[in-house]
Amino acid sequence: MSSQALSRKWRPAKFDEVVGQEHVTRTILNTVVAGRIGHAYLFCGPRGTGKTTSARLLAKAVNCLHPDPAQRPCNECSICLAVNQGRFLDLIEIDAASNTGVDDIRDLRERINFAPSEGRFKVYIIDEVHMLSTAAFNALLKTLEEPPPHAKFILATTEEHKVPITIKSRCQQFNFRLLTAQEISERLQLLVDREQLNVEPEVLSLVAQHGAGSLRDAESLLDQLIGAPGELISVRRAQMVLGTASSATVAGLANAILTADGPTGLRIIQEALNTGADARQLCRQMVSHLRDLLLLQTAGEHIRLDMPQEQQAELLIQSRRASRHTLIQATKLFSEAASTPATSWQPQLPLELAFIQSLSDKGQGTRDEGQVVSQPISQSLNQPVSQSASQPPAASSQPINQSPVPSPPSAPPIPTPKSPIQNPPSADGVTIDEIRAKWWKPLVAEAGKTNRNIKNWLNASQPLAVENGRLLILGFDLDFLRSKLEGEQDAIAEVLSRMVGTAMRIKCVMNGSYKPTAANTPATSSFRTDVEKIAQELGGTVTEG
Repeated sequence: MSSQALSRKWRPAKFDEVVGQEHVTRTILNTVVAGRIGHAYLFCGPRGTGKTTSARLLAKAVNCLHPDPAQRPCNECSICLAVNQGRFLDLIEIDAASNTGVDDIRDLRERINFAPSEGRFKVYIIDEVHMLSTAAFNALLKTLEEPPPHAKFILATTEEHKVPITIKSRCQQFNFRLLTAQEISERLQLLVDREQLNVEPEVLSLVAQHGAGSLRDAESLLDQLIGAPGELISVRRAQMVLGTASSATVAGLANAILTADGPTGLRIIQEALNTGADARQLCRQMVSHLRDLLLLQTAGEHIRLDMPQEQQAELLIQSRRASRHTLIQATKLFSEAASTPATSWQPQLPLELAFIQSLSDKGQGTRDEGQVVSQPISQSLNQPVSQSASQPPAASSQPINQSPVPSPPSAPPIPTPKSPIQNPPSADGVTIDEIRAKWWKPLVAEAGKTNRNIKNWLNASQPLAVENGRLLILGFDLDFLRSKLEGEQDAIAEVLSRMVGTAMRIKCVMNGSYKPTAANTPATSSFRTDVEKIAQELGGTVTEG
């Protein structure tokens, strides 16, 4: 036995039953009462907000037989009952997405001159009108401007900007808005009471938020959750069916971003996916959560979000611990990941990359700041040293195990943003300290120009060491990211070689598995020793970040 969808079964039968569009329904009802009904209307707004429903109510109201105009539609006369049952011949609904051609509009123009068969007016509802072709719009213009007295047009669209201005100028335009979660929850509670369903209260709030302002989407989701009569619809079951993660999961993942706790965040993602959460849906939830944090951080207690007051207070506390730059970047990353089509053989990859890259700014900053030489000392290495400081002390006062201060190694100039590719001479290669201090950020930026994924993978890695001055070792926490960058390491090595002026190679390893070679460790140690000696002669100190 087939059952009717909730959105169709309980479609509003009167204007006061339409949720959240009082600014539209009140105006239309006033025109009906005053007898000043327009010949053409344009209903614009997001999907599932009541455009087609309001159009049908207007069609009923203009043909209703009730003597009091304020009571129209009455849902009792023969006209109203015929419209409700879908057998009113003078209500013609046209799907513009399926009838886009000029021939369809010409056929409409030929039939529009026939008088109504039952009611006072023939009402034409053209849904998704923006799908009409240019020729079809042009064919509709004259009829829309001067229709027969017995004809009314109601155009509905979700993309108002695609409707030609010539069409708009001939219509009365009404803009429908997205509904709040509270308005959707109240409507869903009414449907639950009418259907006598056993639903936990938190489920309705979850479905309302999942509907994202569209009442029809929320009603369809509730329809999806209904099982056997009398069966309890729990929050756990709703999360499994809808593919959503719990609010604690979303808050925990956001907290991992704010504290730059990569292991905890990846564990939360893995647990959420293992319990049935959808990766793209989790991205959407993160975007909503991070947006709320950003708004609260900006406006504080002066803004009222669409959520319970207790929940807003908790988010306000979390927002005060966040960096605005981190919130903005993370919101952009998760929004982009949510828009990525789920056709990859690893559908969770955009989610994981968004999380990892949201950590990269803070994590990379820590590595950049923790260099061997402080900024004043590194600048002094490129300055000529005075003769008194460069001369070794007398042999009688010099300890036996101390050698004269060597000349500072020639460091390649730091690339400017306008020209990141440099070609300095380099006979002995580079050190890991030079890579971290001068070449890492330009390398990430330059290599990422051809492929944005390369930039994400590099940000997820860490420069561990340089072997023999020519081999850069990159460490990864996740093996699938290591394998991704491994396929591009030759191209990245070519960019790095042009930047440092010597042939370089790149090797990708897992963090924890790499052990420095004997050839690499002394070189770094020797460089550190040389720098310490220079700093001592100049009266400076070597600092760790």
